[in-house]
Amino acid sequence: MTTNTAALRTRPLVFGLLLLGLGCEKRAAPDAGQVATAPTAAAEKSKEAGPLKVAFAYVGPVGDAGWTFAHDKGRREAEAELAGKVKTSFVENVPEAADAERVIRDMVEQGNTLIFGTTFGYMEPMLKVAADAKNVKLEHATGYKTADNMRTYDSRTYEGAYLAGVIAGAMTKTKTLGVVGSIPIPEVIRNIDSFTLGAQSVNPSVKTKVVWVGKWFDPPKETDAAQALLDQGADVLMQNTDSSAVLQTAEKAGKMAFGWDSDMSRFGPKAHLASAIIDWAPYYKKAMKDALEGTWKAEQTWWGVKEGAIDIVRISDQVPAATKAKVEEIKQGLRDGTFTIWKGPIQDQSGKEVLKAGEVGETRMLLGIDFYVKGVEGKLTAK
Repeated sequence: MTTNTAALRTRPLVFGLLLLGLGCEKRAAPDAGQVATAPTAAAEKSKEAGPLKVAFAYVGPVGDAGWTFAHDKGRREAEAELAGKVKTSFVENVPEAADAERVIRDMVEQGNTLIFGTTFGYMEPMLKVAADAKNVKLEHATGYKTADNMRTYDSRTYEGAYLAGVIAGAMTKTKTLGVVGSIPIPEVIRNIDSFTLGAQSVNPSVKTKVVWVGKWFDPPKETDAAQALLDQGADVLMQNTDSSAVLQTAEKAGKMAFGWDSDMSRFGPKAHLASAIIDWAPYYKKAMKDALEGTWKAEQTWWGVKEGAIDIVRISDQVPAATKAKVEEIKQGLRDGTFTIWKGPIQDQSGKEVLKAGEVGETRMLLGIDFYVKGVEGKLTAK
């Protein structure tokens, strides 16, 4: 499968060096004729007084679950904590194309001095804006390029995937798991692998099947992919897509599944085993405080369970107490550094050793993963 990543909520193939408050308004994307190439005098004047104006560009609709919903939840929580000090706004459904630059420039024109772009496809447009709007601070989610006034942030979603895998390994009866994948890039491959490693930690004979849909958000395709996995014998499903369709498909079939990015338990209460969530609020609070306190600087951030950015929530009563206890033990280990997910011996699906016994996967390896671990079936599609 060949994908046009410029038109999708793509994530980085590498991650560089590494790595409700007052006045919230929702605006539609501006007309093309309203674009400014640099801050105007009016925009500069609006920065001189009043609360810090903060804008968010969302790739999809806020909706009631998933990726954009999680970002908006973080925005709202940050604004509530900093009530009176910040005023936030957002534009949803901003495509990963040239139009993103137009929207972000309009945000500058509106007097926003802190702007968040919440998907990888905004990286190049944000860099162009950063070059022209030196007094504006830009934050890019999941990217790897920075500037003096632009930095990056991301979350260790693979930690949530591993925790879900521990539960899946304990709950599967067919020993066959299924994952609905979005785009075959390192982030998603890393999540599939980590899910499988988690399952194998409690059930070594588990295997994982994958169906790719080529999009981040496409409920009909996600539904078809989920059903295909069930037809192949999978009785526990995970996803790296943005809608609740996978969980709902499992519910109708009497099987089990996980929520992803946000708590999806209400969409399939019988099928729902847990939700691997991203909590963006800690980072958004920090970023806004940095801007308010004058401590903001260009840097790259990759947060996980340790920082409160990743969690597994709403674990079903169906899950044995011993498994719940194991999940909590792993979470504590991730917090205090005593547990490492990517630690050898680990083999790829061909049996080749990728990490020797005791060897820990470095950040560079994790960010560039392009292989399935042993137990994942099928071939990676073209990236």
